[in-house]
Amino acid sequence: MSDLRYFIINKPYGVLSQFTREHPDHRVLGDLYDFPGDVYPVGRLDKDSEGLLIITNDKALTHRLLDPQFEHPRNYWVQVEGVPDREALSRLRKGVAIRIKKQTHSTRPARVELFTSPPALPERDPPVRFRKTVPDSWLSIQLTEGKNRQVRRMCAAVGFPVLRLVRTRIQNLSLEKIKLPNGGVKEMNKADIYQLTGVRL
Repeated sequence: MSDLRYFIINKPYGVLSQFTREHPDHRVLGDLYDFPGDVYPVGRLDKDSEGLLIITNDKALTHRLLDPQFEHPRNYWVQVEGVPDREALSRLRKGVAIRIKKQTHSTRPARVELFTSPPALPERDPPVRFRKTVPDSWLSIQLTEGKNRQVRRMCAAVGFPVLRLVRTRIQNLSLEKIKLPNGGVKEMNKADIYQLTGVRL
C-alpha cells in the first residue's frame, strides 16, 4: 500500500472539488497543487463555496469524517441576503425540512449564531453581487452532517438565500489557526490531522 498522505486546502470560489476536468474551462483541485495520484477529497464543497477541504488517501479517516454516526462538527461562515430574525434562527437551530434527491430530509439540530459584524475574510474573487435595496448579514452555522448543498438549502428554506459560503473548521482543524490563504495547500502528518479532526488512531 502506498504511504498515507494528508493535505488541507483553502478551496477558492469557482474550483470544483474533484480532479477530473469535465469541460476545458473547469478549474479543479489539480490546478492548485501537484497532488499524488491516489488522493481524493473528503466530502465536497460545491463550485460556488469556499474554504477548508481535506484531501487524502486514508480511507479510514474519510469514513470517520463522512459517516453521520460519528457527528463530526463542521463550521461555516455564511453571508445571506437579508437579516434573519429570531424565528428564522430558531428554525435553523431546531432543524428544517429540505429536499435532497426528490426526498424530504429533516436536518439535525445545528448551532447557529448571527454575527454582529462581518467576519474577517478577504474579498471574494469575483466579488459577491449585492442588491442595493436589500441588506445582508453573516451567520455562523455548525453542522454534524453534510448533505448536498445543505447549508444553502437550509437558509433558502427559512427565506434567506446564501450569497457567500465558507467552511472554516472541521472539529478543531481550523483555517483561522492554520492561517491558510485562499487557494493555499498544506501537507500535514497523520498524528496532527487525526488529533485536530478528533479521530482516534
